[in-house]
Amino acid sequence: MAHLTDQEIAAQADIKPIEGIAEKAGIPHDALEMYGKYKAKVDIHKIEGNEKQSKVVLVSAMNPTPAGEGKSTCTVGLADAFNQLEKNVMVALREPSLGPVMGIKGGATGGGRAQVLPMEEINLHFNGDLHAITTANNALSAFIDNHIHHGNELNIDPRRITWKRVLDMNDRALRQVVVGLGGPTRGVPREDGFDITVASEIMAVLCLASDIIDLKKKLADIVIGYTYDREPVTVGQLEVQGALALLLKEAIKPNLVQTMEGTPALIHGGPFANIAHGCNSLIATNTARKLADIVVTECGFGSDLGGEKFMNIKARKGEFAPDAIVLVATIRALKMNGGVAKKDLGEANVDALKEGIANLEKHIENARKFGIEPVVALNDFVTDTDEERDFVLNWCKDQNVRVSLTKVWEKGGEGGKDLAEKVLEVLDEPQNFKHLYENELPIDQKIEKIVTEVYGGDGVIFTDKAKKQLAEIDRHGWGDFPVCMAKSQYSLSDDPTLLGRPTGFKVTVREVVAKAGAGFVVALTGDIMTMPGLPKVPSAVHMDVDADGNSKGLF
Repeated sequence: MAHLTDQEIAAQADIKPIEGIAEKAGIPHDALEMYGKYKAKVDIHKIEGNEKQSKVVLVSAMNPTPAGEGKSTCTVGLADAFNQLEKNVMVALREPSLGPVMGIKGGATGGGRAQVLPMEEINLHFNGDLHAITTANNALSAFIDNHIHHGNELNIDPRRITWKRVLDMNDRALRQVVVGLGGPTRGVPREDGFDITVASEIMAVLCLASDIIDLKKKLADIVIGYTYDREPVTVGQLEVQGALALLLKEAIKPNLVQTMEGTPALIHGGPFANIAHGCNSLIATNTARKLADIVVTECGFGSDLGGEKFMNIKARKGEFAPDAIVLVATIRALKMNGGVAKKDLGEANVDALKEGIANLEKHIENARKFGIEPVVALNDFVTDTDEERDFVLNWCKDQNVRVSLTKVWEKGGEGGKDLAEKVLEVLDEPQNFKHLYENELPIDQKIEKIVTEVYGGDGVIFTDKAKKQLAEIDRHGWGDFPVCMAKSQYSLSDDPTLLGRPTGFKVTVREVVAKAGAGFVVALTGDIMTMPGLPKVPSAVHMDVDADGNSKGLF
């Protein structure tokens, strides 16, 4: 299998008609809206409301590296392992964005024998959800410019429009643009810009809404800019929340697919974790909680980003608590955090492991800070040596942390059974979940608490612009929102070059933006971008399609 790509392995899988997967999950046939043979939308209103006492397992990780850690692979493999142990389980994942798929990452559906299917269709235009979000976002931009063109009754200051257009692609050339050029019939000229679709507040709103009515309310609360008197202007004032919700009425329904081993999977929503909250939709997670005894879900990047936001934003708004946390680690990532260059990661280096394991140690502390006992999944790679494996396994045991050598890429669910059994041990124990902060804490103090307690920093430096924005946030009554940190995923700090477990650093917050529709405040740090760029050699150059429509090179 080693010489096969993930896409080739997926192509050999025995994929089952989605009706059978739905029946296994307890989803009635009349709740299915078919998208071909192997995908379906789920009408959540046609699912019986018997609330299960389900257990939620969150899969997080240490800080990622360009070498790849396989978090989605471990998430899928863990769910398949529970399935093999005859547990009633579902997996809930985020949807891939075409930006990373075509950029540096490639496909985002797991790997090896631990994948969700059909991987090609999930990675490319999956049921149109991201296109619907793109359309709704850009329709709002059109409504804003049209309102100004036709007299600007709301007194919107074109210089203070905060709403940007979006595109589901990495395109640095669109970060700053000018619209409305060409004379009076073309609109009012103003500066604008594009974010990537997964950074759109509409994506966050869709992922945090409980149903279409709640979605409409959250859309109405979105602030699109400010008047000449510096008062916020909302979608509700433009009276277009109904139209936007109409564009999203299919996208809000979660998508049912399957793993290679036939475990039911809901894939829905895809906010990035370094610039948004990084979790799949509440609707998908709560639907899985109704249907399964165990729900395996993931959050983006490490416990400092997606993990922290899952606890303080998603779990808070969803009013549930995770029952176990799995932290994915690899020997390659540990060595890179110990100072080894990417090109040398295939060489054995226990000394670098001893340095880099401090990064994993901090993520273990973070899980316990939220009152949840973690399980470390050491995701096995063929380049790992027995000496390196033994060092990590013994170190974890010395820290009184459950650890499992996980081989789901190679063996699927069979390679994750030991991990599943250790997670079951945690699920049988009472946990003491708690949020890091209360909503009433001022925004600057929430940020300070995240930086000092989750990142291990010494404090926060707020730019003058950020200080002014904090004052405005308080003035407009948004001070009780949770915080969504926009930060580099590669480091616990806001400097992506500071690997391992840095100390003595401060995080600079350059901008603080209220997302009143989503109900959180975004703190932008470092040089984090909301519209990524493509690498010098994007993954797209390795992709192709043959005369029969078969794709290749996705991953």
